[in-house]
Amino acid sequence: MSDHADAPTARDVLWRFGPMVYGPTVLFALGEGAVIPLIPVIAAQLGADVATAALVASALVVGQLCGNIPAGWAVARIGERLTMAIAGLVSLAGIVGMALAPSLGIFAIAVFLIGFCAAAFGLARHSFMTTRVPLSFRARALSMLGGTFRLGMFIGPFVAAALLAIFGDEHATVWFFGGCLVATVLLVLLGPDPEKQFLAPTARGRTEAVETEDTGEPVTGSIPVPRAQRPQAGSDAGSGPGTGVIRTMWRHRRVLSTLGLAAASLSAVRSARQVVLPLWGVSIGLDAQTIALVVGISGAIDFALFYASGQVMDRFGRLWAALPAMLLMGAGFVALAFTHDLPEAAMWFAMFAAVLGVGNGLSSGILLTLGADVAPKADPAPFLGSWRTLTDAGGAVAPLLVSGIAAAASLAVATGVMGAIGLVGALAFVRWVPRYVPRVKP
Repeated sequence: MSDHADAPTARDVLWRFGPMVYGPTVLFALGEGAVIPLIPVIAAQLGADVATAALVASALVVGQLCGNIPAGWAVARIGERLTMAIAGLVSLAGIVGMALAPSLGIFAIAVFLIGFCAAAFGLARHSFMTTRVPLSFRARALSMLGGTFRLGMFIGPFVAAALLAIFGDEHATVWFFGGCLVATVLLVLLGPDPEKQFLAPTARGRTEAVETEDTGEPVTGSIPVPRAQRPQAGSDAGSGPGTGVIRTMWRHRRVLSTLGLAAASLSAVRSARQVVLPLWGVSIGLDAQTIALVVGISGAIDFALFYASGQVMDRFGRLWAALPAMLLMGAGFVALAFTHDLPEAAMWFAMFAAVLGVGNGLSSGILLTLGADVAPKADPAPFLGSWRTLTDAGGAVAPLLVSGIAAAASLAVATGVMGAIGLVGALAFVRWVPRYVPRVKP
C-alpha cells in the first residue's frame, strides 16, 4: 500500500480546504498590495524627502524580517489559527496608525508593524502545508500558496488606482486594507479550522525528508525514519515541540548555511528584478507609461506560470524548477547588462524583462517547498522561522546591493553582478538540493 494511500487527494486540498487554506493569504496580500505603492506617497505628505520615504517603505521588509522568528515561536506554541488571528488584530492597530498618524515616525512604526504581522501570516500557512500536505502534492500546494500571494499583490495596485479615482485620497487604500484584515480575522476565527479537519499524515507509516550528514552522498528517495532513530522528548537529537528557536537554528546550521544560502540567492535575484527593471527603463530614456507596460507584462508572465512550477517540482523533482529559474534569471541579468548602449536598447529591455518574468514564474513556490522539505516534521515552525528570515534577508539586501554598486560603478555593472549571483546560486542548488531533499517518486 502506498505511504500516502490515506492522505488527502489533490482535489481535497483544492476544493474542500481551499477557501480556509488560501483565503486568508489572498485577503491579506490584496490589502497589502493596494497599500504598498502608496506608502512613499503618504510618507511624503507627512514631510519625508525621497530618501526618507524610501526608508519608510523599507520598514515593511524590515518588519517582516524581524517577525519571522517570533512568528515561528508563536506557531509552535499556540498554533497556526490563533497566530493568524492575533496577527490580524495587531495589523488592524497598524492600519489605524497608518491612517491617523500625526507624524512620520508613528507612520513608520505602523508600517513596520504591518510587516511584522505579515511574517506571521506567511509562516503560519507555510507550517500548515509542511505538516498536512502529502509529499507527492506538496510543491503544487505551496506553489498555489505563493500564487495566491502574487494574485493579491498583482490585483492590489489596480484596486488602489480605482479607490484613488473614486475618493481622491490615498488613505482610502489604507482603510481598504483594514477591511481586508477584518474579513481575514473573521474567516480564520469563524470558518472551519483546517488544522483539525485536515489531519497531518503522521500516524500511518509516514515517510520524511531528513537532514543527512554531510557525507557527499545525495539523497535519492523518500527516507523512512526508523523508530529507534526518532528523537525522544526532551533530547537534543530532534526539534520536537518545546525546542527553542535558537537551538533549532544551531542544530540545523548546516542546511541553513548551504541550501539556505542558495535559497537566499534566489530571493536576492527575485528582489533585484523588481528594482533593476524600472531603473533600467529610466536609464535608457523610456517614459513612465512604457516602463509600467514592460514591467506589467513581465509580472503577468510571472503570475501565469506559478502553478507550472509546482507541477514540475512534484513530477520531476525540485531541481528541475530551481535550476532553470536561476539560469534564466542569472543569464537574463548578465545579458541585459550588455545592452544599455545598444541602438535597440528598448527592444532588448522588453525581451529580457520577459525572460526574467519566465524565470521568476518558474521559481514560484520553490523557497516554500524547499523549506518544507528540510524542516523537522514534528515541529517545523521554529525552523521555518529561521529559513524565512534567511531568504527574506536575501531579498532585503539585494536592492541595497544594486544601489551601492550602481552608485560606485554603473547600473549595468550592478545588473551584471546580480546575474552572477544568480548563476552562482544555480550551482549551489545543483550541489545542495540532491543532498538534502528527497526525490519524489511519481
